Amino acid sequence: MSTVPGRRRGRPSLAERAAGEPGTRERILDSARTEFARRGFDLASVRAIARGADVNPALVHHYFGTKEGVFAAAVHAATESAVRVLTEETLPGLDVLGGHFTRVFFSIWETPRTRDPLLAVLRSAVNNETAAGIFRAAVTEELLARVAGQVPGPDARLRVELAAMQLVGTALGRYVLEIEPLASTDVEILVERLAPVVQHHLTGAPGTPPPAA
Repeated sequence: MSTVPGRRRGRPSLAERAAGEPGTRERILDSARTEFARRGFDLASVRAIARGADVNPALVHHYFGTKEGVFAAAVHAATESAVRVLTEETLPGLDVLGGHFTRVFFSIWETPRTRDPLLAVLRSAVNNETAAGIFRAAVTEELLARVAGQVPGPDARLRVELAAMQLVGTALGRYVLEIEPLASTDVEILVERLAPVVQHHLTGAPGTPPPAA
């Protein structure tokens, strides 16, 4: 029987030995979330992810295959968790839904554990189909469908999308582009300013201005 030159028969490979260490997969995912959040999909690299997890790059491929694979694994569970926070709570009455939706949205973004994977998706969704697919699934297939069920009228889905994009656009400016003074404004002020606009998208008649904050 032939053997691989320079390797004893039956001796596990480096990847096999490292894969058996407790917590290796989670370390890779934690490093990937940080790297994708900081640099976005296109600029992040498997080598940098491996370096952050203190493993050989071959081990990243061993667990996840491609960069797309590790990206999907790193952000999918976390974005699902964020969506569950928004959808599994008992939603309040329609007259206060905008304020509730806005406050919970920012509570997720202000928590580092949930913010990093969302940053990764938001930085990457514009020019990467894997990221865009995760974003669409989380936002349109789960979040908007649930909230739209609370909003009356034939254009409920459109109004909920407008409300959600109002908040996503703010998140882009605050957390990704870091535009001042938006980036450093107290979150309570943002909630106070945005909640009436979000409420208006959900319930206001077309052509009527939103109430002043």
